[in-house]
Amino acid sequence: MNKPELVDAIAKAADIPRTKAAKALDGTLDAIRQSLKDSEPVSIVGFGTFEVRERGPRMGRNPRTGESIQIAASRSPTFRASRTLKDAIS
Repeated sequence: MNKPELVDAIAKAADIPRTKAAKALDGTLDAIRQSLKDSEPVSIVGFGTFEVRERGPRMGRNPRTGESIQIAASRSPTFRASRTLKDAIS
């Protein structure tokens, strides 16, 4: 499912116009994005948790030359599914 299909599903489920469903989805995604930018986790009961994980610096290897290189620290968004969501999929 892509974003337009998700907007259609939201509009149908909530019985609202497609434009309002698109605005609601965009607002939701913006709120999640801003929260993660501020390093605050977003927990949706029955669905899962979005959070930012810190990755420390580490040594890696250039696959072309085999040379060791230093990989800088980074922040990465992650999603952890809730038990309810996992059970629904199984």
